Amino acid sequence: MFKRVMGLVLVFGLTMAFGMSIKEVNKASKEDLMQIKGIGDAKADAIIKARKKAKFKNFEDLEKVKGVGPALVGNIKKDIKVKEEKKSTKKKHTKKEKK
Repeated sequence: MFKRVMGLVLVFGLTMAFGMSIKEVNKASKEDLMQIKGIGDAKADAIIKARKKAKFKNFEDLEKVKGVGPALVGNIKKDIKVKEEKKSTKKKHTKKEKK
């Protein structure tokens, strides 16, 4: 029973982690998408067009976009992870520091 509960917790946790990351793809501008290795003008447009029809629920949904395969999905995951790490390590400035 304990193993089953822990398995469900693990699956739910991983789903939530990836779910938050895929939200970044659903909100990213064309310029943001083009900063990812392997995404140029045409693929950024294709991703934006596809997400207008239906938001991406997971990274596998991205592979349905023409020209997007597993390698590019891997690049997107890495890029989002790096951006999230940068956001969490940014120093917050207080009013005193800004003066």
